[in-house]
Amino acid sequence: MTIKDSYEALKNKVIVRKKEFDRFIEFLEKETTWLISPASTKFHLNKEGGLLEHSVKVTETLLKLRELLAPQLSEESCVIVALFHDVGKVGMPGKPYYIPNENEWEVKNRNMKYKINPDVITMGIAVRSLYLVSRYIPLSDSEAQAIAYHDGQYIPENKVVSHNETPLTLLLQFADCWTANVLEEKKEIK
Repeated sequence: MTIKDSYEALKNKVIVRKKEFDRFIEFLEKETTWLISPASTKFHLNKEGGLLEHSVKVTETLLKLRELLAPQLSEESCVIVALFHDVGKVGMPGKPYYIPNENEWEVKNRNMKYKINPDVITMGIAVRSLYLVSRYIPLSDSEAQAIAYHDGQYIPENKVVSHNETPLTLLLQFADCWTANVLEEKKEIK
């Protein structure tokens, strides 16, 4: 199954908030770089479409973890938080977060195929993700926490939720970390 096929299958799992979800998907697909953004400047999946690939894989991993560890969690919640945990990496309409790096030395020697667009207002990826999602889809407190703190304790400012994470947040943190560090090809890193 291709990433696009998996993406379409995941979109069909949202039932209760389908109308809001579909409006957000339409916004992402038509007004942002959602379908073509890389997942990073030089690390995992720093290629066209890398963000979508990462997001789909994180969602699939989270759904497997849910099935094994927390079947009481809503499948729809898992799809929404995992699919959109890094959506802040699209930037804003008309202002993509990642742009091609024109510095040939950085591309060749550091594998920095992309750079951060200086025209996009600065905010953390998780904050931008939560901002974008919540403009379209009503979120529970647990869903908001999961998106906002999906990087876990890798981010110093996330210490505020240390030992107070909801099960959804913990599972998303692990799914994201497992996917990026184990499942995804790491050969792009130099």
